[in-house]
Amino acid sequence: MTQAYATQPYDVIAMGRIGVDLYPLRTGVSLDRVDVFGRFLGGSAANVAVAAARLGRRTALISRTGRDPFGDYLHEALRGFGVDDRWVTPVDAYPTPVTFCEIFPPDDFPLYFYRRPKAPDLEIHPDELDLDAVRGARILWTTGTGLSAEPSRAATLAALAHRDRAGTTVLDLDWRPMFWTDPASARPHYRRALAHATVAVGNQDECEIATGEREPAAAAEALLATGVELAVVKQGPRGVLAVHRDGTRAEVPPVPVEVVNGLGAGDAFGGALCHGLLAGWDTARIMRYANAAGAIVAARLACSSAMPLPAEVEQVLAGGPVPPSPTPPPEPPPVPPDRTGALPATLPGTVPVAAPGDPS
Repeated sequence: MTQAYATQPYDVIAMGRIGVDLYPLRTGVSLDRVDVFGRFLGGSAANVAVAAARLGRRTALISRTGRDPFGDYLHEALRGFGVDDRWVTPVDAYPTPVTFCEIFPPDDFPLYFYRRPKAPDLEIHPDELDLDAVRGARILWTTGTGLSAEPSRAATLAALAHRDRAGTTVLDLDWRPMFWTDPASARPHYRRALAHATVAVGNQDECEIATGEREPAAAAEALLATGVELAVVKQGPRGVLAVHRDGTRAEVPPVPVEVVNGLGAGDAFGGALCHGLLAGWDTARIMRYANAAGAIVAARLACSSAMPLPAEVEQVLAGGPVPPSPTPPPEPPPVPPDRTGALPATLPGTVPVAAPGDPS
């Protein structure tokens, strides 16, 4: 693929998971009763790349899909969002992953991952990496899922090591125990990755897996002890804590919204975090901006297509309402008369949201 900015250094290169999200277009309904779905680009690394692109950043993704129609769709979607897909390559052996969710606002969004026998994004090989581009990017975004299996683990560590903490190198802790053959073995791999990162981002569960510490302040200190410069601990409805090695500390409250789907809010937070770091903002301002971006996505149905534009984030920061999605999902067909009441519409609930740590 060729884009106008292809020869320039990227603002953000994200590396990791991509797949197809199939989300119910009716909320408050279990999967066994859902009759209509929307199809969206998904996967945490892909969503972060989209979120940063929506905020005006030059982004690219390193990942893999199946050689199938869903893989073709993901390439088309990435290009549509302005994300360079040159390093998203096909794998013949495995199908493109699909993820289903159930939507029970305000705080219950079960996920069902179909990544068997193996997801193509875990087949990234070290010798396939464009290490010059990886080192040249202003931000490299990597994920804990990328550490869960070989050869992706070796490729992720190779990319991190080649950066040698040049620029900003982020490890999104991104803990998904179902992706690990032996979840108990995860911590040493996280430690190896953190040794090359300058920023660590995770919720309390993820921090505990990586460091053994769950309490936010202790978790942040444990992350800083690994050598990172900035530790970001997401606390869901309690907001977010960010602690910098220079002693700067920011604890930012959440942005109250009427939650539609909390999935993807953490990825919006991540893309906005990248945007703020690139802009050189102070830590508190970055956290407020990222919180607002996450809250906007929580108030919308989809993930990738719900990522906000800069004016939308500024509107929410100014106390305004969450604007409609720039690319709204399709409308579900009317409920058949004999099923009226069986498939409820959105069941909103107003809770504080601060970029939950469970994106797709």
